[in-house]
Amino acid sequence: MSSAPSPSAPTSTAVTIEPAEARARFAEFTVVDVRTPGEFAGGHLPGARNVPLDLLPAALDELRAAGTPLLVVCASGARSATACRTLTGHGLTARSLSGGTSGWRRAGGELDRPAGTEGIRPPWAMDRQVRLTAGTLVLVGLAGGLLHPAALLLSAGVAGGLVLSALSDTCAMGSLLSRLPYNRR
Repeated sequence: MSSAPSPSAPTSTAVTIEPAEARARFAEFTVVDVRTPGEFAGGHLPGARNVPLDLLPAALDELRAAGTPLLVVCASGARSATACRTLTGHGLTARSLSGGTSGWRRAGGELDRPAGTEGIRPPWAMDRQVRLTAGTLVLVGLAGGLLHPAALLLSAGVAGGLVLSALSDTCAMGSLLSRLPYNRR
């Protein structure tokens, strides 16, 4: 069942659709996967177009030309919710798949992989890459702090970035990591 924002809710709230309803209405949508190409290659909804979140503004005309409502997908639903806010802000009708590809799979949906990617291990999901990078930087800052107290600023900077990320519902580290070559193949 989809949920629409109430009249008192902020207009920045993304409209979501549950996997079961999305499967039942699948033919009505143009599916847009906003994950990195590497994540997309690891498995995506059938017929999905890969438009990474950072490239979404450049694809607005193409998506508008599809002429159907958009079903926006990512790994968990967070990036697709951000994408839906962008799309609806430009006058497009878009729904974020609740739970992302993980929720789709749990609900019995199939995932496709591009031809020629059999046996190739896809990169980790972006949230996992961010957790690894942030955790590593915090540990390096703490260990470096044993040698020189100024190194603790690295850990403080990462902590501040994580707080800002949570408050703004954005992720600068994820955006940077998505530009790495292994996320672009």
